[in-house]
Amino acid sequence: MLMPILQIHSEDMPAYAIVCGDPARAEKISRKLEQARELAFSREYRTFVGLYEGVQIAVVSHGVGSPGAAVCFEELIRAGVTTLIRVGTAGSYTADYPAGSVIVSTAAVRTDGLTRQLVPDGFPAVADIGVTQALIEAAREQERADDATFAGKVGVGITVTLDAFFAGVEEIPHRKYKQAGALAAEMEIAALYIVSTLRGARAGAIVAIDGFADSDLAAEYDPHTDAVGQAVEREINAALRALAALARQDQA
Repeated sequence: MLMPILQIHSEDMPAYAIVCGDPARAEKISRKLEQARELAFSREYRTFVGLYEGVQIAVVSHGVGSPGAAVCFEELIRAGVTTLIRVGTAGSYTADYPAGSVIVSTAAVRTDGLTRQLVPDGFPAVADIGVTQALIEAAREQERADDATFAGKVGVGITVTLDAFFAGVEEIPHRKYKQAGALAAEMEIAALYIVSTLRGARAGAIVAIDGFADSDLAAEYDPHTDAVGQAVEREINAALRALAALARQDQA
């Protein structure tokens, strides 16, 4: 069956997928796979499949923001994907997790507009516990292996999903989210968790910190530093290892 927006066929899709915003990052991740091949590049949605530790994995870009990303998640699940992990970047709310850190998202604050049109306001956006645990274990294993060179830290906690990247005249209550215990802000995780919950898939997310969302900590934004690049590499490796571990558990 053809997915009309992603332009992929369901018979080509495995059960496990990494999703990311940037089509170029999807291509980068695909280079870590054996027998990688590109299936489609439609709009912002670029799809690869290949093998990682013997497990068939898809890598798909979803663009920026919840509405477009949700289209990607919906069609992937309709095509047969049952486990999704988002890798991306986020702005930190705390000096404890500076640029170069990695955070595993356990749940997302739903400040986006997309999920309000899918579920009631009080409905939570929560990661699958098994996917989350696999990500935590893989990220911490990576942290131990890179101990001498790891610039940041590995954190685990709640993230915030926003629609606005640049500020307008309305104030985004970053300080309240920070006071409530949220660790970072990004733009797609709530959509991933809500769509996956509604459609019976399981999902998790891991993000590399590329700056501060908290205005008290904010400095000049530069997502292209060596520290951020290393964090992105580590989150990609953690996501791949987590999917491989989950596949082995599923087959046991």
